[in-house]
Amino acid sequence: MTDTGVGIPPEDLPRLFERRFRGRQAQTAIPGSGLGLAIARDWVQQMGGTLTVASTVGEGSRFTVVLPLAPLGPC
Repeated sequence: MTDTGVGIPPEDLPRLFERRFRGRQAQTAIPGSGLGLAIARDWVQQMGGTLTVASTVGEGSRFTVVLPLAPLGPC
C-alpha cells in the first residue's frame, strides 16, 4: 500500500512497529492509539511473512507485506 501523506521522519522508522509508538507528526495531527501497525506486523509474522515500510517526508509511505505461498498438495 502506498500513500501520499506527510511521510515518516527517518528517526521514527526504527520504532514504527512498536506497540503504542506514535511518531511526532502523528501525535497531534492523526488520531489513533499506536497499536495498528504493531498488530498488523504480528499477524503477518505469525503467517511467516514480513511487513516493511519505506517513507520519504513530504512524499508519503509505502508499506509492503510479503507472505509465503501456501504449500501445495492435499488438504
